[in-house]
Amino acid sequence: MDAVQNKSIGLVKPQKIFFDTVLPLLNGQPLNGFELMIETYGTLNKAKNNAILICPALAGTEHVAGIHHESDKHTGWWDNMVGPGKPIDTNHFFVVGLNNLGGCNGSTGPLSIDPRTNKPFGSDFPIVTVTDWVRAQSILADKLGIDVWAAVIGGSLGGMQALQWTIEFPERVRHALVIASSPKLSTQNIAFNDVARQAIMTDPDFCDGHFYEQNKAPKRGLRIARMMGHITYLSEDGLGTKFGRELKNEDYQFGFDVDFEVESYLRYQGDKFSDYFDANTYLLMTKALDYFDPAKNFDNDLTQALQNAQARFLIISFTSDWRFSPERSKEIVKALICAKKNVQYVEVESIHGHDAFLMTDPIYIQTMRTYLQKVAQECQ
Repeated sequence: MDAVQNKSIGLVKPQKIFFDTVLPLLNGQPLNGFELMIETYGTLNKAKNNAILICPALAGTEHVAGIHHESDKHTGWWDNMVGPGKPIDTNHFFVVGLNNLGGCNGSTGPLSIDPRTNKPFGSDFPIVTVTDWVRAQSILADKLGIDVWAAVIGGSLGGMQALQWTIEFPERVRHALVIASSPKLSTQNIAFNDVARQAIMTDPDFCDGHFYEQNKAPKRGLRIARMMGHITYLSEDGLGTKFGRELKNEDYQFGFDVDFEVESYLRYQGDKFSDYFDANTYLLMTKALDYFDPAKNFDNDLTQALQNAQARFLIISFTSDWRFSPERSKEIVKALICAKKNVQYVEVESIHGHDAFLMTDPIYIQTMRTYLQKVAQECQ
């Protein structure tokens, strides 16, 4: 890549937007007013036809690209993909990232004050679904003056949102890029999510989800949940290449502390995650994953669910992703073909497992770049 392609978007500033509207949730509960934390990059053109929505994955936030201050060492979670000259090129696109409802990065969620009690919602915050998120995102689009997205893009749980956009608001999406995703979770994935939730909910410091007011946090449970989840995001080859059976010390310690480098790595990831992420948000996000099944309301027929979609689709999967395997992406592709929709599919060779959608694999990056260059031409 040349210097232009490597250029960072630089300093960015998050914005919190309040919506004085009632959002009926899928569970039957209304959300009476809500806030969304967003970041935007690039410039919305006069025609307002160059906007791209980035839908976050489970731990994703509005901070997609750039840095928040000059000494900030932590760029946005998709900084390799978004910026000047990058595949999602902010020289051409107006890019919107957001923290979804139920999140813990400024949007209305468990940490927000419940007006009924003047205390944080905690576990009283209502269960939210991918459909709820997409409907809230449509209200955000209205606020920004965006009638139609040039593209809605997401990986993993974000890909589910991109897919739901084409079903919920077919006339408002020109392109949908669904990456390392699935039309619904497998039984095994639902099982993984429940084990993670049980680790959190059985932590003595969980306090039925109202741990904030007791100045506690179920860090042990969240740490274990993240460690287990992190294993499923990686591949056997990826872990083997990175760590193998390398020891932390010169020989076995004959105890239950860290012997292997991979153990040290997972504990570090768990500790780091439990320091900044909210346990109630983790519960909500995994439940939204479990509930996503757009074919459910169409006699379990995904082709029928996608019948009214007007978007053109790019579906990308990764060979070593066993959590959302290529076979799951192919289910989406097959349904789109049967529905006679415009779809391109790319399966990328990778050793990085599910996390490959966050990496800089050359074929993946070039696929995104080539597709989005064509999208940019439509916006001129």
